[in-house]
Amino acid sequence: MSTKVGFYHLVLWPLEKALPALVGKAYASDLKVVIMAGSAERVAHLDTLLWTFEADSWLPHGTMRDLDADRQPVYLTDGEENPNAASVLVLTDGVAPSELDAYERCLVLFDGKDDAALAQARRQWSAWRQQGHELIYYQQTEQGGWQEKTRTGPPPDGIIATD
Repeated sequence: MSTKVGFYHLVLWPLEKALPALVGKAYASDLKVVIMAGSAERVAHLDTLLWTFEADSWLPHGTMRDLDADRQPVYLTDGEENPNAASVLVLTDGVAPSELDAYERCLVLFDGKDDAALAQARRQWSAWRQQGHELIYYQQTEQGGWQEKTRTGPPPDGIIATD
């Protein structure tokens, strides 16, 4: 199975503003989401964020501490589990799962002002392109929306794309 991977180049907004907006769209579409962070501390930070990002709004979610993780529409983890059978994976902190095929969509959020984050996103792009995933690069607009800049589909059967 090929996963559609969107690379979201954060230029104007920090992760703390972009993440709730993107996950909120998935939730509004009745899609289940797994958010993978780089550490348990980051999971705790994102957990608080999803409860408090706006004074009158929040996203229902659970974390790796929850016993009923399978019932959560949004699940935060620093591991590779998918207990809620999510179809959408959101990657933060430069993390990458060993396998993308369990998901229909993957969103890679990376800080465009961080050289290490840019380099990691480029490595992920190359690796996942060679694996045949459809890749889409989005850049933030001045209004805070997302503009598609580049797209690459899976290579034809039997052909592996190279850079």
